[in-house]
Amino acid sequence: MNIVVKNLPESVNAYYLEILFTKCGEVDYTKVVYDRVTGEHKGVGFVEMPDDKEAEKAIEELNGKEINGQTIEVEKARPRKVNIWS
Repeated sequence: MNIVVKNLPESVNAYYLEILFTKCGEVDYTKVVYDRVTGEHKGVGFVEMPDDKEAEKAIEELNGKEINGQTIEVEKARPRKVNIWS
């Protein structure tokens, strides 16, 4: 299951996300989004977990958790909308 994590503090990187989510189960992949031009942290990350039950547990346990003074939002990621006209 692909999970989106919003409102991440700038101090959080992909490795930190992996450690955080590994407490709930196996993690295949983590990514933190940065602006392509400026390199600025966008406050959003993604986590891929192979087991849906473990992913649901992670969402339940980590949604609303405070990290470095910011409350993170954790939810199942929706598929990306593709605009074929642009």
